[in-house]
Amino acid sequence: MSKKNLAIIFGGRSSEHEVSCISVRAIAEAVDLEKYNVYLIGITEEGTWLLSKDIEAIKDGSWKNSQTSAIISPDTKGELIISDVNNGTYTVKDTVKLDVIFPVLHGMFGEDGTIQGLFEMAGIPYVGCGVFASAASMDKFYTKLVVDTLGIRQAIYVPVLKQQLEDMDKVVTRVEATLSYPVFIKPSKAGSSKGVSKADNRDMLISGLIEAAKHDYKILVEETIIGRELECAVLGYGDNTKASGIGEIIAAGDAQFYDFDAKYNNAESKTIIGPELPESKEEEIRTNAIKIFNALDGFGLSRVDFFLEKDTNSVVFNEINTLPGFTSISMYPMLWKAKGLPIDKLVETLIDMAVERP
Repeated sequence: MSKKNLAIIFGGRSSEHEVSCISVRAIAEAVDLEKYNVYLIGITEEGTWLLSKDIEAIKDGSWKNSQTSAIISPDTKGELIISDVNNGTYTVKDTVKLDVIFPVLHGMFGEDGTIQGLFEMAGIPYVGCGVFASAASMDKFYTKLVVDTLGIRQAIYVPVLKQQLEDMDKVVTRVEATLSYPVFIKPSKAGSSKGVSKADNRDMLISGLIEAAKHDYKILVEETIIGRELECAVLGYGDNTKASGIGEIIAAGDAQFYDFDAKYNNAESKTIIGPELPESKEEEIRTNAIKIFNALDGFGLSRVDFFLEKDTNSVVFNEINTLPGFTSISMYPMLWKAKGLPIDKLVETLIDMAVERP
């Protein structure tokens, strides 16, 4: 049986570029090379598409110096166009008919439906959620609108547009009329906690709004939920969707919350697979995770995050990630490994599912 051509896309123009460059290594190393010819396509932070010669070039960052361009054509031939680049001149040296794509892209221009639209135009099967699910799930505000229809509790929120910050006093008054301090400020479409901050007073709220506006024009200010941070992985689509067990995030002791630094740079932050939970709470989280995933028309994979509120033990939805991290400390692959699905089988399942997409 001849090998199929698999493109794995990583990097990207989002604030999560570095995380993607770590995630892609684990996925690429898990691919069955007897089944696939693998093309590693890196997108620089400036938006240039380049062919990486191997995983080592991703590890040391030398892929960014590649003189070989690799661009997916938007027409229905489903081709990868590989070109030599010399002083800005592109000379096509090969075209490859792609059978499937695995986008290992977190955040904007990768997890938000934009690149999924390109795959749809080209008619190439791809791993993960489609255009709508990716776009709606990436936008925390619209995710909340969908979840509001499910009767699942989530943090009370106040939406703010960047242009409204021109009258900061009006915005602050509106927030304070709805929420009590402390509050969390989040860019609506940023990921890995980029641009997220916690405000204990008015001055911190103003600073947080200004910082969040650097990452998105739409901002959410949310009530603070004090409790345990729990995550659930989902795999599949429609009635075939399955939920993993539960993982718990223990942020480093000095971390105000599980921010970008706590996630990726602080060794004291921990993840616990299968934590002890009050009776019925694990099943409630797993059930809610599938409901949210399906309500957003999810496909393939997502990680759904919750809080278990202190004192009340109420389950509170936090957010959904349609392309969760695949680093060595990422919850998604660890949760499925605990269920007997190691990363090589998980990657194979996701690729097979992409090809079978209805």
